[in-house]
Amino acid sequence: MDTIFDPIYTISQDTKKITNLNILELIKEYKIEFIDLKFTDMFGRTHHYTQTADKADEELFKVGTGFDGSSIRGYQSINQSDMLMRPDPTTGFIDPFFDHRTMSFFCDIIDPVKRVRYSKDPRYVAYKTLDYLNTTGIADTAYFGPEPEFFIFDKVKYEQTYNRAMYEIDSSEAYWNSGQTGDNLGYKIGYKQGYFPTAPHDQLHNLRSKMVEVLRNCGVNANLHHHEVATAGQTEIGLDIEELVRQADTLIMYKYIIKNVANRFNKTVTFMPKPIFMDNGSGMHTHISLWKEGKNTFYEFNRYADLSDTAVHFIGGLFKHINSVLAFAAPTTNSYRRLVPGYEAPINLVYSARNRSASVRIPMYSSAEKAKRVEFRCPDPTCNPYLAFSAMIMAGIDGIINKIEPPPPMDEDIYELSPAEKKKIQSTPGSLKESIDGLEKDYEFLLKGNVFSKDLINSYIEHKRVSEIDQVALRPHPWEFSLYYEI
Repeated sequence: MDTIFDPIYTISQDTKKITNLNILELIKEYKIEFIDLKFTDMFGRTHHYTQTADKADEELFKVGTGFDGSSIRGYQSINQSDMLMRPDPTTGFIDPFFDHRTMSFFCDIIDPVKRVRYSKDPRYVAYKTLDYLNTTGIADTAYFGPEPEFFIFDKVKYEQTYNRAMYEIDSSEAYWNSGQTGDNLGYKIGYKQGYFPTAPHDQLHNLRSKMVEVLRNCGVNANLHHHEVATAGQTEIGLDIEELVRQADTLIMYKYIIKNVANRFNKTVTFMPKPIFMDNGSGMHTHISLWKEGKNTFYEFNRYADLSDTAVHFIGGLFKHINSVLAFAAPTTNSYRRLVPGYEAPINLVYSARNRSASVRIPMYSSAEKAKRVEFRCPDPTCNPYLAFSAMIMAGIDGIINKIEPPPPMDEDIYELSPAEKKKIQSTPGSLKESIDGLEKDYEFLLKGNVFSKDLINSYIEHKRVSEIDQVALRPHPWEFSLYYEI
């Protein structure tokens, strides 16, 4: 199994050492045959375009190469379809999944008429977020530490026709296979019992280790892996904390690499938040801190959880704009199968030291300044990280500037509170429609500093309503037949 990958090389992320000129030298040095250009659309799907390495020149890295923007969801109309993708040389890595030696790059999207970066390019939004953060004087660096969870299945089937709707997933370690005939050796993981079991219950250790190896060889700082709570292969692979744009790039690489490693081993990966009924879903708890001149602005000793006013007001901004933020950070109809009471779902708009039922937790593993951060627990890994991280920062900045106070911290077990006490606690939106409706009413904070454009927001809202919300609402659900067929 260890022989399925060719040797993998990494390219330094030091932008001072990598220039357009020496990237061309590296392409020759590593005997690169093809250049693969990757970018994400607004909804987090990665696209790619491949050309022979002998076509790589300084113009490619200065100007870019053309593509049809009308074929990308949410981008251009057909009468204004010409766009440019320009590879960022600092993102280069040798792609381990191609038979011919290929160097992959993430691209910035360029308007070929105006010769400026495209306002709907999610990566550009992330860069503008950092620029705006600097102009406020609040901080000069935003660090992110996402914890994406996912499922590794043995097979998946799904279908929707006029007279039929079905899906089916399977995993050799799933508890529903405990009565399977044939070569059944037991060792199935019970529902909600998948947190840290050892082998042979955990059947995916070697595959996760291979994923970590490939991630690290491609320049992604993966640092741990383990089984997660749900049965049927729920997994987490941990990442080092990185600044905003680098971390968003990393998450796109992470998903690409993990899916392809799994595919090589005849497994399939999904980042859907809730693929299994009545078991835990997959979130992406996101750790955030803002730094200025080497100091953590979220840290103030001897206050509640050692949180500064800046951190508390950042939380207040997240809560005030929660619908708009989750329109980008929990962006699918399936996201709201996870954000429901129970299943450790972080639906309560309170913050707390250690309490995992709160929407924002303050990790208390370390009392060091460098470790102080807020953990926003609502996002999930279906998001486009460039837009989701940017929305979080923009909401937080608004909270800091306007000194928005969140509800007082709550360390009680929220699920044990009385109904009257629970009614006082605000919750996350209950559906994607609610989030998108909220975004439509509350987006002015995203326009500050020209970070998000109205054009991007309008295109995003339209796609989510027409292509996702309406399409799910139009289709009969199989459970409706159980409820209503015989009436």
